[in-house]
Amino acid sequence: MESQHHEKSSHANHEERRASLAGELEAAASPIAREAGDPSLPGGPRRADPEVDAEADAPAADEQAALDHRQIGRRLDLFHQREEAPGMVFWHPAGFDLFERLVAAARRVLRAQGYREVRTPQLLRAPVWEASGHARHFADGMIHAAGEGPRESLKPVSCPGHLYIAHQRAPSYRDLPLRYAEFGVVHRNELSGALQGLLRLRQFTQDDGHILCADVDAARREAIRFCAALPAFYRAFGFDALEVALATRPADRAGDDASWDQAEGALRGALDELGVDHAIVPGGGAFYGPKIEYTLRDRQGRGWQCGTIQFDLVMPRRFDVAYVDAEGERRPPVMLHRALFGSVERFLAVLLEHHGVDLPLWLAPVQAWILPVSEAQAGAAEALAAELQGRGVRAEARVDGTLGRRVALARARGVPRLWVVGRRELAEGRVAVRERGGEPVSRDREDAIAGLVAECAAP
Repeated sequence: MESQHHEKSSHANHEERRASLAGELEAAASPIAREAGDPSLPGGPRRADPEVDAEADAPAADEQAALDHRQIGRRLDLFHQREEAPGMVFWHPAGFDLFERLVAAARRVLRAQGYREVRTPQLLRAPVWEASGHARHFADGMIHAAGEGPRESLKPVSCPGHLYIAHQRAPSYRDLPLRYAEFGVVHRNELSGALQGLLRLRQFTQDDGHILCADVDAARREAIRFCAALPAFYRAFGFDALEVALATRPADRAGDDASWDQAEGALRGALDELGVDHAIVPGGGAFYGPKIEYTLRDRQGRGWQCGTIQFDLVMPRRFDVAYVDAEGERRPPVMLHRALFGSVERFLAVLLEHHGVDLPLWLAPVQAWILPVSEAQAGAAEALAAELQGRGVRAEARVDGTLGRRVALARARGVPRLWVVGRRELAEGRVAVRERGGEPVSRDREDAIAGLVAECAAP
């Protein structure tokens, strides 16, 4: 009975402390609302504070503008662009870290599915693009280098480079399927009026991948593996609903009808085997083959085509790529192009416009702020932030300014976790944990650390 009473007493104390903390944070937030100029609260409007007004109050002022990825990028200090480099990006440290987390997420899928990463040249001469078909079908979109000698162009895609690697390696049927991937920087000559932040760039990063298969049936199996992994991949970024389409042969195309029949049948068979409902987009395929497209829908209801896998009925033959079969004969492989993001930069823009500043915990530039109640707990807050950093959490101690200002700023910057450390928390070995939109909960310090480390891990 005694231990039972102690449990109840302890629980009551923690509930009391939780209510106290909730009151403290609510009281701290109230001056912020007053200072922001809410006439319904005592005190009325105040003199403007640029930091609080610009960050804490801007989203309410114009929700549509607040979801523009360029504004979010400025608010979170992710990137900027300049007229000196039109259609290109200057990545700030937090932005490049976020960019790299996207790449790492795609890389985990690549490795699980047996891809090998490669790197190919930026500049390739005109015969390459004539062979690939880009000189004919994409001439206006290419950027050419000035200089002496044969004409050279910055690559708009990485496909030819991957085919040169396959040609050099001269694979046998035992080596197939060959799976190459590259986070390739590509360039396209977009008109200045078409440029739009990260959504439309002249220089961007494609998560380009290519698979060389022995036959159409092997390509169908690869399409199944690729498509089966996509729902979980996109869910990790907060996109649950996917729209899938099969884009078929365009009027202007390469290859004969029999090859197109086989390729379209293989992709349709892959979707049917997975039980994926899909639309048909007649004439929506590339000039070199049909494709499956995945469209994500953001919280504003807009669709963004991202993932794709498509047949290529042209390039292996044009680049004289072949494998040696069991009888020693050279045969052209069946080629698939695939991408999870399409453009890493564009996907990041979509992600920001979908979530605003409230990115998923594992992606957030800063995952936790440690807030001391007073100057007396500043050293303990900094030590706790350092411990979390040592365990892989992106944590910062914020000690300057009133608690209310720090709470308001954390909300404006979308910090997912706030840990408040006061005199009582230090004495009891606890922290007050507040999640987005939630109330503060008093937790054992070590349990809270272990829980946050697990929550912050990439899926």
